[in-house]
Amino acid sequence: MKLVTFETEGTERIGAVLGGDVVAFQPALDAAHRAGGEAPLALPTDMLGLLAAGDAAMVQAARALAFAARPENAALRRPLGSVRLRAPLRPGKILGVGRNYADHAKEVGGPPLAAPRIFLKPNSSVSGPGDVVCIPRAALKPDWEVELGVVIGRPAWQVGEGAALDHVAGYTVLNDLTDRALQFDHPIGMTSFGKGLDGFCPMGPWIATPEEVGEPWALDLRCVLNGEEVQHGNTRDLIFPVATLIAWLSRFVTLQPGDVIATGTPAGVGHFRDPPRYLKPGDRLRLEVERVGVLDHVMGGEA
Repeated sequence: MKLVTFETEGTERIGAVLGGDVVAFQPALDAAHRAGGEAPLALPTDMLGLLAAGDAAMVQAARALAFAARPENAALRRPLGSVRLRAPLRPGKILGVGRNYADHAKEVGGPPLAAPRIFLKPNSSVSGPGDVVCIPRAALKPDWEVELGVVIGRPAWQVGEGAALDHVAGYTVLNDLTDRALQFDHPIGMTSFGKGLDGFCPMGPWIATPEEVGEPWALDLRCVLNGEEVQHGNTRDLIFPVATLIAWLSRFVTLQPGDVIATGTPAGVGHFRDPPRYLKPGDRLRLEVERVGVLDHVMGGEA
């Protein structure tokens, strides 16, 4: 499934994409239960709640989608273009991984990493597809980073690499926007703060579940800025792959349903270009992860 949070008629709903349409889970599930003569069953109303409710809730969501897919149930579907997609979820925590592609680690410099380099982004940094992300006047060097986002579906504590992917609910596209001035120019480097400004974590357009994506070992990533490709990489070049990251992080913190791991970015960010290049109001970004989706958003200025 491609799990979405969307707004229609002033109401936010959760559902899934079905071809060029979107299906809201609760109305479709209600209709399926009525058709089967069953008592109604209420699903959580937000994506974080759906993931936290576990496998039983996901089975009911899949049932709702299958029922809506029947030709006679077209009324349960609406064109994707008629709704506004939001960020697919508001994570409990966002754990970012720095210098996790060999080519990006080379452009940044420094010694090879013996363990993942972790930073945090607050959930107030989350924005969604098509959003305008405002650059604060004080943010002097805003930069882009296309990333594969891993969404946790089951609690993970002290898990091994062999079982790590069993804890994944799905994958999303993520832009780890960063103010390089805060990250590098401040007397005390403030990586998490520079990456945690309001709206500086665009994600979406949906959460593609593992059966949609397959194994995350060889997925192409691209970032296009104003029509120009500025990044192109592949997850085969991750220094610490997805399973390794989940296992390593779970040694220290419990990964909860709805947590997101931003797995790192390939080479081509603006700060390490010659000359450096930074984002400005009006810039349009298109970020793509193979078999996951495409995320578009715009940069804006502070009012």
